[in-house]
Amino acid sequence: MSRVEAVLFDRDGTLVHDVPYNGDPARVRPVDGAREAVALLRAHGIRVGVVTNQSGIARGLVTDADVRRVNRRVDELIGPFDVWAVCPHGPDDGCPCRKPRPGMVQWAAGRLGTAPADCVVVGDIGADVEAAARAGAHGILVPNARTRPEETAAAPHVAPDVLTAARALVTGVPKGGVLVDERPVRAAFAEGAGAHPVVGVDTRGRPR
Repeated sequence: MSRVEAVLFDRDGTLVHDVPYNGDPARVRPVDGAREAVALLRAHGIRVGVVTNQSGIARGLVTDADVRRVNRRVDELIGPFDVWAVCPHGPDDGCPCRKPRPGMVQWAAGRLGTAPADCVVVGDIGADVEAAARAGAHGILVPNARTRPEETAAAPHVAPDVLTAARALVTGVPKGGVLVDERPVRAAFAEGAGAHPVVGVDTRGRPR
């Protein structure tokens, strides 16, 4: 497996609980394992970033300043992140950066000085993994209650949570449809990369 140089996370529903059009930093709540996942990747020399659609700006529901304040709070609670990419446009604006288009993924990879092929995008909806594929990156879907069944079935890799996804990536680009790792958090940090590999199991199964 080739080394993963960078992991780009979706924000809402992946790193933090999804609060639609949130402009209030006080409402930011990390999902379980998000902080540990980011710390684990950084401990293995993998750079981390966020790529997030924020159409609330285009809709007039939040301001750019609101989004920046929320992002700073995410950085404080989960990061630090090496790069942030935010698309403020709506679904009908034709923006080349808005997921599922590849622009944000390509831009973030460039800012990190790495090729998209060495990046992985982790998100909770099909647009996240589609943006990864269009950019030439790898995608991992971490489904939640809002993820459509067809999105899960179509995803190249599926993980039950962001920490499992991170554990898979410290040893390289994963193989197999479902990523499984039962190690406790401390073991993921303490064990050598090859001691307890993540198992890949082949399976077949909103835009913001």
